[in-house]
Amino acid sequence: MNKQRFAARLFTRRFCPVNKPEIVIRSDAGALARKAAEQFVARANQAVTHAGRFAVALSGGSTPKALYSLLASADFRDRVDWSRAHLFWGDERCVPPDHLESNFRMVHETLLARLPVAPENIHRMPAEKEPSEAAAAYESELKTFFRLENAAWPVFDLILLGLGEDGHTASLFPRTTVLDEVKRFVSAIYVAKLQSYRLTLTLPVINAAAQVTFLVSGTSKAKIVREIFGSPEASFDYPAAKIRPSEGQLTWMFDADAAKELPPSIITEIGVAE
Repeated sequence: MNKQRFAARLFTRRFCPVNKPEIVIRSDAGALARKAAEQFVARANQAVTHAGRFAVALSGGSTPKALYSLLASADFRDRVDWSRAHLFWGDERCVPPDHLESNFRMVHETLLARLPVAPENIHRMPAEKEPSEAAAAYESELKTFFRLENAAWPVFDLILLGLGEDGHTASLFPRTTVLDEVKRFVSAIYVAKLQSYRLTLTLPVINAAAQVTFLVSGTSKAKIVREIFGSPEASFDYPAAKIRPSEGQLTWMFDADAAKELPPSIITEIGVAE
């Protein structure tokens, strides 16, 4: 196995993408989920061919939920070698795994319970523990899995993200100290407006991935999409705008409702992928 494939060098500068982001627009949320499933399959097979395994960080939310249901369906389930897929989480609420608000529970019900994924390939965040202890435990698990040496970040083959109406992604919320984290892989944060603790992968980990894909649907997301893409300097206040892979590819997948206020200049400059 090529060890270099699994680690990226540490850095503390602001993130500068090597590649332009890719924009994908589909007619509705169902078509968006199908496009995301096709990308998931392609990335999984590419990673297995190249490195013998596929490491993906999953997201919570209604749009990814539709994706997971598709992946477990007859159309997609046999197109991924699940014995070589390792499933991680990008963030989690600090609740037990069977809690109604648990991202793990949602993924388990829509995907894991319907697929032959070995327990050792499921790397959930231990969110039932004390938050700082849980973050440290998950960081240790990442270091072990990716066989990391000093001064390296884990390199996921794919990280799936959602987008909040306030511009947050994973559990990286505006004006929180976790946005300045440059050493830790995983942070425990208290989100005051939600009055709850969360666990989240940090910006450097997300920006070290080979592929980062946002899944964004619904009219309620149109305004924040416009603000993120309409003014690059102002948009950097939004955590989602800080997702700029240093060497990997960034893809934004929208349904038509979420993309309806996307500035025409952005579509002209970047183009819309098939």
